[in-house]
Amino acid sequence: MEDLVKKGSLRLKWAYDHMPVIQEIDKRFRKEQPLAGLKIGMALHTEAKTGMLAVTLANAGAEIRLASCNPLSTDDSVAAALREEYGLKVYAKKFETDEEYYANLNAVLDMHPDYVIDDGADLITMAHTTRREVLSNIKGGNEETTTGVVRLRAMAADKKLEFPVMDVNDSKMKYLFDNRYGTGQSIFEGWMNATNLIVAGKRVVVAGYGWCGKGVAMRSKGLGALVTVTEVDPVKAIEARMDGFDVMPMSEAVKTADIVLTVTGCKDIVTEKDFLNMKDGCVMGNAGHFDNEVSKKDLDKLAVSKEKVRDFIDCYTLKDGKRLYLIGEGRLMNLAAGQGHPAEIMDTSFATQARAIVYMVENHDKLANEVIRVPDEIDNELALVKLRTLGIEIDSLTEDQYNYIHSWQEGT
Repeated sequence: MEDLVKKGSLRLKWAYDHMPVIQEIDKRFRKEQPLAGLKIGMALHTEAKTGMLAVTLANAGAEIRLASCNPLSTDDSVAAALREEYGLKVYAKKFETDEEYYANLNAVLDMHPDYVIDDGADLITMAHTTRREVLSNIKGGNEETTTGVVRLRAMAADKKLEFPVMDVNDSKMKYLFDNRYGTGQSIFEGWMNATNLIVAGKRVVVAGYGWCGKGVAMRSKGLGALVTVTEVDPVKAIEARMDGFDVMPMSEAVKTADIVLTVTGCKDIVTEKDFLNMKDGCVMGNAGHFDNEVSKKDLDKLAVSKEKVRDFIDCYTLKDGKRLYLIGEGRLMNLAAGQGHPAEIMDTSFATQARAIVYMVENHDKLANEVIRVPDEIDNELALVKLRTLGIEIDSLTEDQYNYIHSWQEGT
């Protein structure tokens, strides 16, 4: 245990040292104590960058309970260090069973939190269904990722959302950097750790061309891959084509694929008909939130055998002898088989989380029970802080220029 705690402590410190925006927020929060006396329940990927967000919120005066939002995404060393060195209540471990996963989420809700920070909306959904007794105490929350925002917007549309939730995922300081550059890099860290195979010269199929898909396609191309994009959105399909990628349906794309990477946030992206069309040796991985983009049900149905061939790879052998490989049980491969997004990327995402939860505390009584965008002033504030940490200065409008672009009268 001592060695595990030491390892986690080093990872937390390394992350913090490379998160200058969080450092500035942390210093401010220590002085101002904007969360004093509040209980915050968190369900996020429990690793070093998340750990520093939790510590920052605790330093702001909050009582914290943290669980993972994915059974495979916990860094056990970080969880141990957060418990032993920072005194946080952490309910997470790598390779959780479904029963352990939901028990840990319940342990977070047992504190009857004042606010919640979620990734994928499982915690918020439980509060609205199986744990409704905690609802009377929850005043608001944040949601980190696309999948969770989609679920919460559906709840709000059905008039089932019973407290306001801040959509951190769609803040500019999150999706433009975290989703694109973070996913683009970390998915290949997971790839290398899981496979130790090359990308250059291979045909990579990227399912989905949202901000995450854009990042994955860009990095695939940068590594020397031939890239095909699959999409259901006609506008994004044109964008992918204009960016220089082949675009076609999944049923056609898989025929030449060496690697298939799903980043859609939807289910059943790669199914039985696609497995039957794949080449022998195709490797599949997912960076969407849930493990249902690559249909494991269909793989199990088609396979005559399943064997773990590396730490994070299962080989499914089909009746004709064809071997198909799946990374990380179809869960988030950048966290199941890697360490997630780079610290500098999560710096701005988690600084946004920290500022957004304080905004929620200060304004929850003015907000409707709906999904709310992060105010532009928070994005702009954090962008300026980030630029300052990079040693970059930019121009600003003069008063005359400001008046010019805000006037409707020609020539004024």
